[in-house]
Amino acid sequence: MDFFKNLKDIYRKVSEVEDTIYHEKQDYLEIYERNLELEKEIEERTKELNIANKRMLTLQHIWDMMNASRPLQSVLETIVNSIQGELGYLHCNIIKKCKDETGYYMTVLAQSNDISIKRVEQLIKIPFQVRRLVYSSNNIYSETENKKEICQTLDIGGTLKTVAPDVSDETLKEIIDGSKAKSIICIPLFTRNSYFGWFNVFSSRDELSSGETDFLTMFAQQIEMAITIADLFESVKAQAVTDSLTGLYNRRYFEEYLKKEVTRALRQKQPFSVIGLDLDHLKQINDKYGHAYGDLAIKTVAEVLKKNARSIDTAARMGGEEFNLILPGVDSKGAMIAAERIRRALELEKLDTIDHVTASVGVATFLEHSDNIEDIMELTDQAMYQSKRHGRNRVTLAKPIAETSWQEIAINTFIDILSEHNIPIEKDKANEFKNKLKNTETDALYTVADMLTQVYNPLHHSGVMKSKVLLAVSLAKRFDLPKEDIDNLRIAMLLYDIGNLMLPQELLQKSTPLTDEERNHIQEHPIIAAREILKPISDIQDIIPIIEHHHENWDGTGYPEKLAKEEIPMTSQIILIVDAYYALIEPRTYRAELTPSQAIEVIKQDSGKKWNSALVQEFITLIDIDS
Repeated sequence: MDFFKNLKDIYRKVSEVEDTIYHEKQDYLEIYERNLELEKEIEERTKELNIANKRMLTLQHIWDMMNASRPLQSVLETIVNSIQGELGYLHCNIIKKCKDETGYYMTVLAQSNDISIKRVEQLIKIPFQVRRLVYSSNNIYSETENKKEICQTLDIGGTLKTVAPDVSDETLKEIIDGSKAKSIICIPLFTRNSYFGWFNVFSSRDELSSGETDFLTMFAQQIEMAITIADLFESVKAQAVTDSLTGLYNRRYFEEYLKKEVTRALRQKQPFSVIGLDLDHLKQINDKYGHAYGDLAIKTVAEVLKKNARSIDTAARMGGEEFNLILPGVDSKGAMIAAERIRRALELEKLDTIDHVTASVGVATFLEHSDNIEDIMELTDQAMYQSKRHGRNRVTLAKPIAETSWQEIAINTFIDILSEHNIPIEKDKANEFKNKLKNTETDALYTVADMLTQVYNPLHHSGVMKSKVLLAVSLAKRFDLPKEDIDNLRIAMLLYDIGNLMLPQELLQKSTPLTDEERNHIQEHPIIAAREILKPISDIQDIIPIIEHHHENWDGTGYPEKLAKEEIPMTSQIILIVDAYYALIEPRTYRAELTPSQAIEVIKQDSGKKWNSALVQEFITLIDIDS
């Protein structure tokens, strides 16, 4: 009996163990299955995190572009390549909605550089990016625009057919059959409250998840901001090189472009010509009809230049009524033909109220008249001025540089002064200046004049003397001064303050108010310059009166002879106002420099007293243009 009882106990215990093992096995199986689910969930979450990471990286790229203020085209190209590469889309592009006289159309501004588009472009021959795409009212683009939300279509072939109807059905079928794309996702883009176009994505998926929609919405907002900032950058850049009245390039752009053209011409040994044009009688138009009609005349010149220039020519408004046109690869003969065509076209234009306007034109050719671009611009200017002096409304070809001599006179004058030791300059320094003048450096005259000025005025900026001369010459032309007077003015501008070299430096650099005796001593510097330094030099006797009277005031309160009004040479008046302006915008030991606008306000206060009101008005116009 005990045996059977023990056997039952053993069986019961074995059953209990079996039950325990079975339940534990079930627990282990549940744990295993749970682990598998967790691993799968972790894998999915990891993928989501990776996608989110890539999305954040893409958005970071856009933020970086916005912070860098990159040009619009660069921004767009980076955008399409970022999202295409990082998020696995097959192809992306940005399309802009455009309008011209024939109606609306679409153009691809940027597209990702991928295998898909290269294959398509081989098939369609003419790339989408250079095509004028049809704007249709029955495709995904118009749907996206109307709904103002992201849309998706599976009809890739039909969509392509609506924008490029010239592509054959056979070609479209070949495109679709060889592509992994299953859908087009279209995202609307707005900039500055107006419809810009579409961000276009070719996806390998036929469904658009809610997470993807949220991201693309956010992405579109960042694109819009990036495009707006980049577009503003482009606008500001364009404004910086464009004349607001005419739409032509301004002086700043012209001078930069001219340097590049010189480099090209020298490299290719090919000439180019410069046409200078000056609108006739602008002052009379302004006085008779008002400045609105003066602006109309200026804009008319610009339109004539645009119509008659080739696509490779560069036209610019240099200031006021002066314009320049660069003709690459054109010799003087061809330039004269082009200049006459422009002159004639302007003469034939009929304007409201004014009726007709004309222009005086000058022509010079690089490598033909001179291989120095400073000389070419000077010769163009002189030829234009000759047209004006000989009756206006005509074209004049420049004379060779050898026939112009004001530079030679100025150089010889400086060399005489430095050689005869008429000024207190150390011998080594004088020899340094003379060597600069004897070489062929274009700006040697201005450089030496600046360096001499810095001897008695250490705060003087290098490069200012050239600006002074150019400004003085522009002002002289406003009053139709003869060429001889203008050439004398150029030399006088370089020499007018040389008498300061004879004054004590501690007096010139004094930071406290001057005594009457000290002021009288300083007022002697024009006489010192004229009689002690310059009088022994025979070639510049006509220059001496200009310098002698460059501190005479319009109302007779100036010095040294208290001349008044028309008694004062116009060239002396010009030196006085140019000198005063640059003195105000340069620092002094007793005050900080003024801004150009502040300096103009100071000059305005003395209009009719220190200087002629008409001179002030013309001067302000020039400064407004140049600033």
